[in-house]
Amino acid sequence: MNARKQKPIIGISIGDINGIGVEVTLKALADSRVYKSFTPLIYGHGKVITFYRKLMSLEDFNFSQIRSLDEIQHRKINVINVMEEAPEVIPGVETAEAAKMALEALKAAVDDLKDGKIQALVTAPLNKNNLNSENFHFIGHTEFITEAVGAKESLMMMVDDSLRVAMVTGHLPLAKVSETITKDRIQKKANIFLKSLEDDFGIIKPKIAILGLNPHAGEDGLLGEEEEKIIKPAIKELKDQNKYVFGPYPADGFFGMMHQQKFDGVLAMYHDQGLIPFKSIAFSSGVNFTAGLPVVRTSPDHGTAYNIAGKNIADEGSMRAALHLAADIIQLHESEEVEA
Repeated sequence: MNARKQKPIIGISIGDINGIGVEVTLKALADSRVYKSFTPLIYGHGKVITFYRKLMSLEDFNFSQIRSLDEIQHRKINVINVMEEAPEVIPGVETAEAAKMALEALKAAVDDLKDGKIQALVTAPLNKNNLNSENFHFIGHTEFITEAVGAKESLMMMVDDSLRVAMVTGHLPLAKVSETITKDRIQKKANIFLKSLEDDFGIIKPKIAILGLNPHAGEDGLLGEEEEKIIKPAIKELKDQNKYVFGPYPADGFFGMMHQQKFDGVLAMYHDQGLIPFKSIAFSSGVNFTAGLPVVRTSPDHGTAYNIAGKNIADEGSMRAALHLAADIIQLHESEEVEA
């Protein structure tokens, strides 16, 4: 089988089966129009999918159970079991068994992604708390996948139709942010951002804004020295390399005045500085995209949401957007390969 002659295969790691991940996945895939862009492959277990299909009364939702990718069926939803037995599904409850399935699904999907058996991976949300143990430390999908594919650097990018926000530091305690921000780190992240905007989004000569770290972007050193000693010199050197970077901007006024509309992307210094405005603007349609990798990975921009799990009220908009963004990036890459 040559998958490239068919629609690209997009893998979906099931995430925590007791959260909303399965629900939003099934809702997003219930629209048959997805088959025009890609072939979905869920890494999880058929019994889990059946459980939620019944719970959500999706009588018309059908899938093909396969044992290996050699059996993939295009124009259909495919499910591959990552464990022999499916854990009990208990919506809204954190369990060790659900964590084990989430990790097995992620590992299996990443292995196939590295081997080129699938063309992209969309990761449904999981629970970091019940995934960590004395023998296994899990910070997040971005860090796990970056290490697994052997990439030296990656960039967490939040994407919506009209907004792209990336972070210099990701899943890091706030107390460690300042010591982690260096001129070299800012430049590396900015260059990954610029390259991704060109390669993954087809933007010619992208322009990004860089935010300050401190209130009022340091106010000329009055409220912090990072802008004067680190951020401004990093920006100057990037400009000297003919990169279209601007800043540093005070984060509150920048988003308050809607200045993000003037740029192709915004580089924030830390997680919440970028994520709070992004989710305020685009929570139901935003996508988490990992830039800088040799593979395509996206995810919805929300977590497991145990409080509404199993109630059939979760909004699938972000999962649908994550699937279509992955398909769009694959298509752009393939068109660039043809032109080359």
